[in-house]
Amino acid sequence: MALLYADLDALRASAADVRIVTSDGQTIAAHSYVLASASPVLERMIHRAWRGAGACTIRVLGVPSDAVLAFLHLLYASSADEEVVAAHGPQLLALAHAYRVPWLKRAAEAAVSARLTPDRAVDMLKLAGLCDAPRLRAACARVAAKDFAAVEASDGWRFARRHDPALELELLQLLEERDQRRARWARERASREACGQLADAMDSLDRIFDAPCAAAGSSCKPCATDGDGTCEEGLRLLMRHFAGCARKAAPGGCARCKRLLQLFRLHASVCDRSAEKDQDQPCLVPLCSHFTAKMQAEKADKTWRLLVKKVTRARAMARLAGRQVPEVVAMSWARYNSSSKWAKLR
Repeated sequence: MALLYADLDALRASAADVRIVTSDGQTIAAHSYVLASASPVLERMIHRAWRGAGACTIRVLGVPSDAVLAFLHLLYASSADEEVVAAHGPQLLALAHAYRVPWLKRAAEAAVSARLTPDRAVDMLKLAGLCDAPRLRAACARVAAKDFAAVEASDGWRFARRHDPALELELLQLLEERDQRRARWARERASREACGQLADAMDSLDRIFDAPCAAAGSSCKPCATDGDGTCEEGLRLLMRHFAGCARKAAPGGCARCKRLLQLFRLHASVCDRSAEKDQDQPCLVPLCSHFTAKMQAEKADKTWRLLVKKVTRARAMARLAGRQVPEVVAMSWARYNSSSKWAKLR
């Protein structure tokens, strides 16, 4: 990197036509064609200066002179040196945003996000808002959620509480949104698991009452979501209870019997072999045709239709995941994975 700096210093010393003035009054010589090709903002500033007095002087204020020097070095090199970006990450992010240098802005944002600590989370959140850096904003939210006590003890948090309530509110909203998002993901994950279990139960009912399976006894494949046994065994026990239960006709009924009837109703809703649909191979699951006719006469509520849709989707996805891949496709994927040319592209 020292050799690169020496080469860039030699280049700037040759026929420099732009002067960069920093906050502390330091003057840095630069070339207009390099700056104009790297930044459209600098290009407009240079053209405006040339249309005026002729001498081109650009003032870069608000950051230390060493950060401005590092910014110019990176513009001359047209690449993001990790060591330089790590040393002046926040300043380079601000300069890259102000002068519209996208590749440097991405590199600086990644460097600041990777080295973010709880004591700087509030300051970097403010910087992310000023520089339109969504990744840095998300990183600040992650750090604050992980160690909010350290964030509260930082000087940035105390300053925000006294002088910048909007920043404090933004951070609290980020934490609340993160908690809500996690809760929503947990609900969606639980819903998918429940629909997957119901889809397995529907397949188990088909296997139990299918003629070859019924003749073979309990030779059905285990359910992946049941760790204590098979879905078929649990459903058989539930049906034995239903056959001998004396409370199913009593006021209030039996909860286990109601559960089995709900499973039969759900099976009728997702069954593709009901008597009305397929006369050659009717469904052998009990009450399937009864519930099908009842649902045709009575319109199901919105919640039930949504459940049927989710279970149908889960059954379809399970069948697609369990099907055998054709040999031609498997051979093509094997050649693709073994090819070094395509591996480099990945």
